[in-house]
Amino acid sequence: MMKKTDLVIVGGGIFGCAIAYYFSKNNPGKQVMLLERNELNNAATSRAAALMTMVRSKRSYIPLTIETFKVAKEMEEELGETLDFKVVGMMHVAASEAKVKDLEVLMDIAKEYDQEAYYINKEEAKVKAPWLEVEEALKIGFVPNEAYCDPYMLGTFFARCARNRGVKIHQGVEVVGLIQETGTVKGVKTTDGDILAETVVDAAGVWAPLLAGQVGAGLPMAPVRSQYWITERSDLFPINSPMVLLPDAQAYARPEGGGLLFGIREGKSLVASPKDVPKDITDFVFSADEGMDDLFENGERLARFFPAFYDMGIKYYVAGFSGYTPDSHLVLGAVPGIKGFLVASGCCGAGISVAGGVGLGIAEMAAGRPNPLDYSEFEISRFGSIDPFGEEWLHKCAAARSNKVSG
Repeated sequence: MMKKTDLVIVGGGIFGCAIAYYFSKNNPGKQVMLLERNELNNAATSRAAALMTMVRSKRSYIPLTIETFKVAKEMEEELGETLDFKVVGMMHVAASEAKVKDLEVLMDIAKEYDQEAYYINKEEAKVKAPWLEVEEALKIGFVPNEAYCDPYMLGTFFARCARNRGVKIHQGVEVVGLIQETGTVKGVKTTDGDILAETVVDAAGVWAPLLAGQVGAGLPMAPVRSQYWITERSDLFPINSPMVLLPDAQAYARPEGGGLLFGIREGKSLVASPKDVPKDITDFVFSADEGMDDLFENGERLARFFPAFYDMGIKYYVAGFSGYTPDSHLVLGAVPGIKGFLVASGCCGAGISVAGGVGLGIAEMAAGRPNPLDYSEFEISRFGSIDPFGEEWLHKCAAARSNKVSG
């Protein structure tokens, strides 16, 4: 017998789990199925550095992240457990006139959204982050309420709370096609049979363009490698030390278990066609030398602010694919001309922090209600007709990460 449901979500990463949570919470009595061909939150979600940045230059992201902080507290209360967000604050170090101007704009943005932010001097910065060399700093901003988290745990909280509300979560089930009828998506074809649904959400991460392509949509994103390193433990890295953004070095850092987790942008980011990314991300070799060539090629910029860089042992290397777009904006909403089909993708390295806002907005759209959040900058059709698998497009998306200066 063919299965029927109100909503099918394809992909069990943090976006898919968040959408399932909000839809089930706000639509009691409606049926939801979440389908994941591997395990929940095991691809991009679990590999994220998970900087929960509220104050950022892209204003459109801020309400989404504020929603994530809000829902995190609600889920903690529901489950009687803690997500243990590390509210250590974010330090923004500007070491050039151009970055000083950017920082001044950022501090004004913080005021717009009633977020605490203020300037600190070099001595205060050094006390907060003993590893940091601030001699070149012209201005240092501090945003005390910024945090980082365990991304896998946050994704799992969404899934657990969704399951508590009756969401049927199926792992090991692969969606192999869409059921369509004259411009309307009616459901999905899976390895476990067909499922009819009022609405289908494509939250398949870096594989999302493959599913969207079946409705004739060129999804404007590409899988681009994100990578970071974690040092050996040292007294230089207090566990309550703040996160640090170093835009002049195109780098970021945060404490991690007595060590320092840091990322730095390489000049040419690794990109792949969604067609070439294996179904199980653990089968992909992101770097044969665990990023050491990239690290030493670009490390000099970081060493200006982290003098112990060349002396510090590296304990872990973590890499994964993020869905990047040329303008570093998300890809959210409806495909023009297609009914019953929504997309939640293009995280651009910020997927953990915006997950609450993505889940809320897409769930409301799936329920046929107005989106309470402004997704106008995230529209799928904003680049016009594109080939998401073409070399030119892939390199445009890779350049967005290579040029990134935020976390």
